[in-house]
Amino acid sequence: MQIKPFGDRLLIEATEIQKKTESGIIIPDTAKEKPILGKVIEIGTSDDVKESFAVGDTVIYAKYGGEDITLNNKEYKLVQISDILAKVIE
Repeated sequence: MQIKPFGDRLLIEATEIQKKTESGIIIPDTAKEKPILGKVIEIGTSDDVKESFAVGDTVIYAKYGGEDITLNNKEYKLVQISDILAKVIE
């Protein structure tokens, strides 16, 4: 199954947060921050989205923005362009 966002939305695969600190302390799931960094998997149909983003871009998005989606046992986020804070340029 595949998801194609409509309008000004992006489908993002969240980047996992490190589970262990540099000193070796393991962080339990309940203490982890929500991910805010992710990879664009699909882009919506809006011209603004098509001009600004491409599949494979890494973006920083609002911590509590968008909708959580589980597809094929993977976690995704469906966010509007207004919830995108920045694009990571490497």
